Amino acid sequence: MTTIIGTEFRPLTIPATIDDPDASDFIGMVRVRNEVYRQISGHDDHRITPAELLPHFLPSEYETRLAWVVLDGGTIIGRVCVDLPREEGSTAAFWLIELRRETWGRGIGSAAYDLIERTAREHGRTVLQSWAEHPAAPGRVLTPPTGFGAIPEDHAARFYLRHGYTLEQVERNSAFDLSGPFDGVERLLAEARAVSPGHRVVQWFAPTPDEYVPGYAWMKSRMSTDAPAAALEFDEESWDAARIAEHDSRYTSSGRTIQVTAAQHIESGELCAFNELVIGKDRTEATHQEDTLVLKEHRGHKLGTLVKCAGLLSWREVAPTSPRVITYNAEENRPMLNINEAIGFAPIAYEGAWKKVLDD
Repeated sequence: MTTIIGTEFRPLTIPATIDDPDASDFIGMVRVRNEVYRQISGHDDHRITPAELLPHFLPSEYETRLAWVVLDGGTIIGRVCVDLPREEGSTAAFWLIELRRETWGRGIGSAAYDLIERTAREHGRTVLQSWAEHPAAPGRVLTPPTGFGAIPEDHAARFYLRHGYTLEQVERNSAFDLSGPFDGVERLLAEARAVSPGHRVVQWFAPTPDEYVPGYAWMKSRMSTDAPAAALEFDEESWDAARIAEHDSRYTSSGRTIQVTAAQHIESGELCAFNELVIGKDRTEATHQEDTLVLKEHRGHKLGTLVKCAGLLSWREVAPTSPRVITYNAEENRPMLNINEAIGFAPIAYEGAWKKVLDD
């Protein structure tokens, strides 16, 4: 194990509320998290408050989240997180290391990575996967085996390569300007409605109404099997009413808003496509488009366009002062990128998805 004098990896205490006396490490972790994202991306669109992030760290029967704060001379300078899915037989672990830029080059990241591998092995996990934003930079670029997209061989890429990782996928981070005209969105929505007369749009805000829980749960489960994943490994997830309730509470318990726009097959009543838009209590912040999916058996009817455009149009009333919508898509997911580009989403950054399989 790598040891750095003056550096400590302290297990993160998860308080019951942000006002609890033991919340100081969590608050400090979120402050550094926001700073790291700002340093990498150059903007605050990924910022979140401690109260809004806390529900995502509370105990869950579906995933074990282990976390540490990184201290240097007693000051929090970063965080380390390992997520362990609880699906039966899972071999996957998802992790991140985030350190303030001024602490790079001292071996702290490698010491943190030692902790990640040790933790993965202790929990019987052999497939380690991680994502990182790679800002544009001159010089050599790396391409994944999919052949779609590229990232620069920057500081983060060299770290992954040095520790035995391969680049498996590139994701595009795109933004849509909510302050601009919506003529194109309205036109695309009209075209989608004309092509899919057998479907209607239904919308709700969390908590999910009882009538939509079964269909929403089924679509959420299909995110783990139907979305382009290259050679990344995801467990097939099982979703039910209890899991939907936990998912919803992660947003509603802190005052965040999540709007779900779905396409419903009129004859059968089946939900067959959906789109999620999320914003925090501060409605002047960026909106985040989270999951979007059209079930495989319902593709070819412009349902992706239908739910995305209907969601954006209604969002103007939900968050009229939010400046933009941020979304992520795999570079090989050309059907969804075609929709985004037609709507007006423009690329602003790229993420690399990295994978390593540990020896037995």
